[in-house]
Amino acid sequence: MTKEYTIIDEAGLHARPASLLSQTAAKFPNPIFIEHNGKKLTLKSILVVMSLGVPQGATIKLHVDGENQETVMTALEAILIEHKLIA
Repeated sequence: MTKEYTIIDEAGLHARPASLLSQTAAKFPNPIFIEHNGKKLTLKSILVVMSLGVPQGATIKLHVDGENQETVMTALEAILIEHKLIA
């Protein structure tokens, strides 16, 4: 399952929500990836997520494979919404 989002926060995908995304992804056994500017990397590492340097207005894709894809995607999306990264 893949979903695409546009980051609206002025600070882009910053440390606090990036950390929460990584922590949430790590709770699931699924392969979970974030894609930005042609780079598709694991979402389970805060260092990897921060290395992408996602700015405001950028598009990211979240990829979830395996079982319970919808549950995992819903949990990740909730973090993006809660921290006002997406509309």
